[in-house]
Amino acid sequence: MKMMLSPDQTDPELMWTQSDPETVLNVIKVECMPEQSPLADGKQRALAPPALTREEKRRRRRATAKYRLAHATRERIRVEAFNVAFAELRKLLPTLPPDKKLSKIEILRLAICYISYLNHVLDV
Repeated sequence: MKMMLSPDQTDPELMWTQSDPETVLNVIKVECMPEQSPLADGKQRALAPPALTREEKRRRRRATAKYRLAHATRERIRVEAFNVAFAELRKLLPTLPPDKKLSKIEILRLAICYISYLNHVLDV
């Protein structure tokens, strides 16, 4: 059983008791690095890059020009469909003058009032 040492006690086997930080780092690198197995042709295998988290993969994918272009295209199509739907709704609403330009919020509020009015007409 190994006992913990107090801060004033030192163990000569512990690497952090060495005064040179570079030596400590080199020891850590050597101890923590997996053994590289040589390939058949004598070359050593290169270390694989560290595994990326799902979020890091998503960020890298979204950073590509191809992804941004595709996303911008999808967004333009979505906004265009949204505007077409508002234009269709606008055609169904009575206003004076009939060609008056309305904002999207005005179209929605007018649609709510018109639906309420039609419900009232049906109830009478």
